[in-house]
Amino acid sequence: RMMRKLSFVLLTALLAACSSATQQPAGTQPQAQAGGRRPFLGAVQLPANFQAAIQSGTRTATGAPGPNYWTNFTTYKLTARIATDSKQLDGSAEITYRNNSPDTLTNLHLDLTQNFHRAEAQRNEEAEVTGGVELKRVVVGGTELRAGNAGPRYQVFGTRLAILPPRPVLPGQTVTLNIDWSFKIPQAGAGERMGHSRDNLFFLAYWYPQMAVYDDINGWHPDPFVGTTEFYAGHGNYELTVDAPAGWVVMGTGHLQNAQQVLAPDVYQRLQRAEQSDQVVNILDAGNLSRATARGTNGRLRWQFVADSVRDVAFSVTRESLWDAQRTPVGDRNGDGQTDYARVDAFYRADAPFWRNSARYSAHAIRFLSDYIGIPYPWPHMTAVEGAEIIGGGMEFPMMTLIGDYNERGDTALYAVTAHEEAHMWFPMIISSDERRHTWMDEGTTAFNENQAERDFWKPANPARFEIEDQESYIQIVQAGLEGEVSRLSAYHYNPYAYGVASYDKPASLLTALRAVLGEETFMRAYRTYAQRWQYKHPYPWDMWNTFENVSGKDLDWFWQTWYNTTWHLDQAVTSVTGNTITVEDRGQAYMPTFLIVTRQNGEKVTREIPVETWFNTNRTTVTVPAGSPIVRVEIDAQRAFPDADRSNNVWGR
Repeated sequence: RMMRKLSFVLLTALLAACSSATQQPAGTQPQAQAGGRRPFLGAVQLPANFQAAIQSGTRTATGAPGPNYWTNFTTYKLTARIATDSKQLDGSAEITYRNNSPDTLTNLHLDLTQNFHRAEAQRNEEAEVTGGVELKRVVVGGTELRAGNAGPRYQVFGTRLAILPPRPVLPGQTVTLNIDWSFKIPQAGAGERMGHSRDNLFFLAYWYPQMAVYDDINGWHPDPFVGTTEFYAGHGNYELTVDAPAGWVVMGTGHLQNAQQVLAPDVYQRLQRAEQSDQVVNILDAGNLSRATARGTNGRLRWQFVADSVRDVAFSVTRESLWDAQRTPVGDRNGDGQTDYARVDAFYRADAPFWRNSARYSAHAIRFLSDYIGIPYPWPHMTAVEGAEIIGGGMEFPMMTLIGDYNERGDTALYAVTAHEEAHMWFPMIISSDERRHTWMDEGTTAFNENQAERDFWKPANPARFEIEDQESYIQIVQAGLEGEVSRLSAYHYNPYAYGVASYDKPASLLTALRAVLGEETFMRAYRTYAQRWQYKHPYPWDMWNTFENVSGKDLDWFWQTWYNTTWHLDQAVTSVTGNTITVEDRGQAYMPTFLIVTRQNGEKVTREIPVETWFNTNRTTVTVPAGSPIVRVEIDAQRAFPDADRSNNVWGR
């Protein structure tokens, strides 16, 4: 979800209310120990359930999945009937769930996210009350179940459907569930992630009973959806049928199987042309918008999609949206030496003029990210849907993203949100982390990837521009004393600023910093190894950290402990220069090496590094450079790689 650019109006008011003379950064504030030794947190302590996973062989201490690693898998056959007048969805599902775990499952759990809109729902933000999901039929293993407290049954707890099946599901077995349901479609539902707008657009997400994750760390994922923190889902195969009125165009997760039957002949031909075009093709424009689809049966059409190895499905239903598309190269998916392509789509209404560039933005983002992350985009299309009045920022789903019109924010912001949401196709859609507990693993990583895409697309005079923006947002929260630890469970931050910066800006900045610590080549090797190891699996923070240590050959516990597990901040300073001796102080609590550029009067530049280990034992040290032309300037971290909370003392000059 794109929400990381914090409101500068709110922040300005917030900072004005905080006295700079008295305000201290939040979090642990350790004091220097006797003998000048500084506080140090030691090695990362692995949680007991993660240690147990290593012992059982599902995980490893090197960060790779273990030889006994498993994930459960689901096959869905879903049908959704949309009543555009009454704004209701009626759905049916056949769900086949395979238990690949070594455990006997005596109960089953599914997410009913639309119950976020029940009057009594637990929420951490306001929401329209619609009544939530009405379950009409629940059948498990051929036995119809009722809500109750005895025998095989189901019970609804907020956004969770719990089922006691007629028989336990043994290791290696499958169980089939048949569920019918309906709900009223909220205008801006599930925290402005789905809904309807202007009687000409619906975007349906979190609309069906979805199997909760059962993994090797926590078993059944127990956390409800309460609004802010997002989702955790397993991969599955989907067959999706959307029953909608003729004249409404449907696009969804997966390959549209019957495009020729549901689209008007002219529209279908343009779609075929777009599949082979490196330039934008206007599939729907003012000339053919009113005759976009076939006539259907009894005024309705059934749109059929098939998707493999995705963690969710979403779809749009539009009546007055223009449609642009083209193809974009994604690399060699299958190792045959040939370049593969994906189609990029933009659906937008005429009063969103910046969206005329949307398909071009998507083409660049998908192409760039496929190469940068090292995993070619694996699916047939990537579709961006303009959804003003449902959403202001953006929200990601496999092959689909919902984004505001961006009329007031312009081209740069529209590219940023497009790149951000489409970077989510890798984190968490392929590398499927737990967004609800560890939001930073997908949002922070995605913000970092977005910055790289923006840098490549806009080619600014200062290549670090976009990364510096994230650093500055993080530092504002540090200075306001509102920060929370990155590793805090994401739903339990004390304020929205702490949640936002711990989920987006700070972890994005930490990847930039880690790249400087390790060097570009080593960092990229570790980064891509992490992504490739954990594609279509469920990594936890320690898998990521262990992979970086394994690939780099370095003990980075000081980095993880300092930057993820505390709110210590960095403040390195050049305090004096005497002759050829430079005195540097570390005035913060956070550990980081120090990169110095020393400039002499004759223009010569000398670089020096103070290893991070130096700061484990002292707050002050000196660096001596060879005699020569007088020193006229010394600068710490000239490349702005590190999030230093006070850069005013980073430069000494005559």
